Amino acid sequence: MSTNSDIVYTSVKNYYGKVLESSKDLKTSACTTGSAPHPIVLDAIRKIPTAVLDKFYGCGNPIPLGITGKSILDLGSGSGRDCYAAAALVGPEGSVIGVDMTDEQLTTARENIDKFGETLGYAPNLKFLTGYIEMLREAGVPENSIDICISNCVINLSPDKPRVLQSVYDSLRDGGELYFSDMYADAKIPEAMRTHDVLLGEGMAGALYTKDFESIARSIGFAQPRVLAISHIEVHDAELKALVKDIKFYSVTYRLFKAAQPDEKEIARGQTAVYLGTIAGHEDKYELDVDNVFAKNVPMPISANTAEILATSWLSPFFAVEGVTTEDGKELKTASTESLMENALSASCCKPKQESSECPGQSGCC
Repeated sequence: MSTNSDIVYTSVKNYYGKVLESSKDLKTSACTTGSAPHPIVLDAIRKIPTAVLDKFYGCGNPIPLGITGKSILDLGSGSGRDCYAAAALVGPEGSVIGVDMTDEQLTTARENIDKFGETLGYAPNLKFLTGYIEMLREAGVPENSIDICISNCVINLSPDKPRVLQSVYDSLRDGGELYFSDMYADAKIPEAMRTHDVLLGEGMAGALYTKDFESIARSIGFAQPRVLAISHIEVHDAELKALVKDIKFYSVTYRLFKAAQPDEKEIARGQTAVYLGTIAGHEDKYELDVDNVFAKNVPMPISANTAEILATSWLSPFFAVEGVTTEDGKELKTASTESLMENALSASCCKPKQESSECPGQSGCC
């Protein structure tokens, strides 16, 4: 790793290990933005020890439903809140691995597992590894071993994001997914902002321009990035407001599938998909992304790319995909990330440093 990377790692470790005592110390809504978790996830969160919840610094809710028995990897797991919640959802047959580089956070994560198991009624298959998210092999995560990788406002902290995405891609099984929330900007971040300790710690200094991120993901081999949710991030601190000026920041939940893409664009080629209604918590409908929402038992025309994902990914047991390729494919209109950001800005409702009783350990738009 370069000297610049060492500077970033040192700054981030110090911020999350020594500067922050709890989520109340944050200077922006960056690490507490996000809509309320699904009631099933919220029920799992309520079972998590308070010591773990108090040190939660995520910016979204990147835990999908329907993951019973799956192998889950959490990048930058911190105190382990999302790992604990995922462990409850995968059940005794599934497994969860958290990877983090901050010793203080890992101590909290590890020392509460037994207490959580007592609440669940079984010992969760849950472990935490010390390591860097750019180097998952070295941390102890085998290649082609993970069904779903999650991450909550952490990839933006990395000084080498392409290496993170490549490491995740290699860790996933075919048909696996990186399902994560992170921070993005509506413009490129000036170099002068990228070494500020607080901006580094809160994630803003490392936030990628959305177009740059999507290009990197595709170059590594992921299918076209899919947006599931966007929330505007509020900056509360006057000094930080002066630094970021007119740049706007957003929490975006993306879905990246390790799946083939038949077309460069989203083209309709006669395929349809029917959601079977078999994911607990999504009995009536399932939202793949902002452009693809499936009502139970209702055939829906889809693009060839979407058909490939639904037919070959970990989601395949929940869908019936049919259709033949036609000669005159029609391009589908999909929402751009930029238009979604504009909508998120106008609908912004986040309130500074207010913890909601509906969302333990999470403040903002809960």
